Amino acid sequence: MPDAVEKEKLIGIIEALIFASEKPLTEDEIKRIVPDVSPREIRGALSDLRKIYDESSGGIFVVEVAGGYQFRTRSEFSEYIKLMLEEKPKRLSRAALETLAIIAYRQPVVRSDIERIRGVDSGGVVKILLERNLIRILGKKDVPGKPLLYGTTKDFLETFGLKDLKSLPTIREMGALFSEGDIEEQKTLFTTNDKNKT
Repeated sequence: MPDAVEKEKLIGIIEALIFASEKPLTEDEIKRIVPDVSPREIRGALSDLRKIYDESSGGIFVVEVAGGYQFRTRSEFSEYIKLMLEEKPKRLSRAALETLAIIAYRQPVVRSDIERIRGVDSGGVVKILLERNLIRILGKKDVPGKPLLYGTTKDFLETFGLKDLKSLPTIREMGALFSEGDIEEQKTLFTTNDKNKT
């Protein structure tokens, strides 16, 4: 690789790397592959690349998600993609979504706290979320019995199109998803301390 990488060439290199990567590509990974450019140049090229796709009418765009960058298809073309794949997307049950919301907003959290909030046994749902790699075991809580602590994964951020946990909707935004009669009851699912959002 030459000492100096032209701006347009750098944009093309990064575009190719993002396209070829199976997971969101981080700035550090780009720097490792293209060591002769500065982090500032990489950020500038990423910004230019995103602008190019944002201004086009094509079917894909570049999104910052789960700590990296990835190509995504535009939502208005999703029905055509579903026809091509001819398979139903994997959906989460309401119980799984509720459990995932509790873990996302209150992590690190133990299963007993999840079950206290939901009012039902959540062992099966937690197992499903672990199998889908949406949550992970963070360790054990330092209390009698040493229960497991759960938190979300990078796959969770990627699946829901989030840059990081700070991008999670606020309680007010989540409340808009429920009817007025349900808001007070559902708020407990999303109550957390800001320090847990790292």
